Amino acid sequence: MSTIVTKFGGSSLADANQFKKVKDIIVSNEERKYVIPSAPGKRNSKDSKITDLLYLCHAHVSTGISFDEVFNHIKDRYCGIVKDLNLDFNISKHLDIVKNDLEEGASSDYAASRGEYLNGLILANYLGFEFVDAKEVMIFNDDGSLDSEATNLALNSKLSKISKAVIPGFYGADKDGNIITFSRGGSDITGALVAASINADLYENWTDVSGFLMADPRIIKNPKPISKITYTELRELSYMGASVLHEDAIFPVREIGIPINIKNTNKPEDEGTFIVKDTDISTKPTTITGIAGKKDFTVISITKASMNSELGFCRKLLSILEQHNISFENMPSGIDTVCLVISDSQLKHKKESVVDEIKRTCNPDTIEIHPNLAMIATVGRGMAKQRGTAAKIFTALSNAEINIRMIDQGSSEMNILVGIENDNFEKGISAIYNAFN
Repeated sequence: MSTIVTKFGGSSLADANQFKKVKDIIVSNEERKYVIPSAPGKRNSKDSKITDLLYLCHAHVSTGISFDEVFNHIKDRYCGIVKDLNLDFNISKHLDIVKNDLEEGASSDYAASRGEYLNGLILANYLGFEFVDAKEVMIFNDDGSLDSEATNLALNSKLSKISKAVIPGFYGADKDGNIITFSRGGSDITGALVAASINADLYENWTDVSGFLMADPRIIKNPKPISKITYTELRELSYMGASVLHEDAIFPVREIGIPINIKNTNKPEDEGTFIVKDTDISTKPTTITGIAGKKDFTVISITKASMNSELGFCRKLLSILEQHNISFENMPSGIDTVCLVISDSQLKHKKESVVDEIKRTCNPDTIEIHPNLAMIATVGRGMAKQRGTAAKIFTALSNAEINIRMIDQGSSEMNILVGIENDNFEKGISAIYNAFN
């Protein structure tokens, strides 16, 4: 029998009604054996995420302010879920332990992790699955980084003896037992690590959307869904702002070729999006798979005669960025020019010192600063075999009276990147989308 690992996001486990949907999904397929829950998310736009409330409790303790009122909201939420599910489970006992630990100065990581921990206890009881505390199987180094080898061994050893289990997402522990949370990706990464450790046949990631869409629905009305996407395409789109699954959650399963299925807890009948290896897609690819982008970049354009013959010029530039702890997004270049595309959040309060250092170290002929740039990535594995794709993109932007300030295409021919004014971002996304649909 195949094995499926399922991860459920915060919106999927926000209240008792959502818990019931989750149980229906799990019991409908015996192959769903290992479940990774997030902490309860918002029930409505005015609600709070449990994790945010737990962080608030920790902040209150650190400033000497009572957090009883905030914690009562947390307690009411969990007790309400248990009551509405008619469970014979004493969640109050576990809540009291968490409250006591917080009062005694538990770390912020401990506080944040308790949302998943408590939700995992309830879900395991509700499903009749064994509960596996993530601190036993997600092993972190002293510097806060994940020990991948130790984690894989711990998971494999533990789960090989358990037929069905709930493992809370988002956290683990170091060698001394101190709780550590993932800095990014949270429960998505936990689910991927579990799937990889047991070589699962499928990793399902359940959320409140039916997979990926070709473009942001806040910009494009009813964009087409993406039924299948490769790991490479997903990384390109995620990097440029498309959000459903965190890109760090791809790597554990990508290494061994486990497919990921993004599904909607509220519409389980929807196919969702399958994320697969490049070689696993047999159908002829469409020209483009998706469009994504981000605003607020600055371009530092450096010009110097015979730059191409000066050894180490670009290395000097990148060293300057490294000294200022700045990462760059893109670096298009010509014979005598090179441009550094940097997010405004990276360059904040550092622009003048970076430019001064470039002048001193590289002695350029000119340096020009171009702010307020938006980047749009058009991604698709079918672009390399389709003539005129770039022309179609540029024509669409021209017809929309949008000036292109930067163009870049990788050697894989899977991604064409254009830079335009921030003010034209939404119009640019629409123009490119409409040109291919």
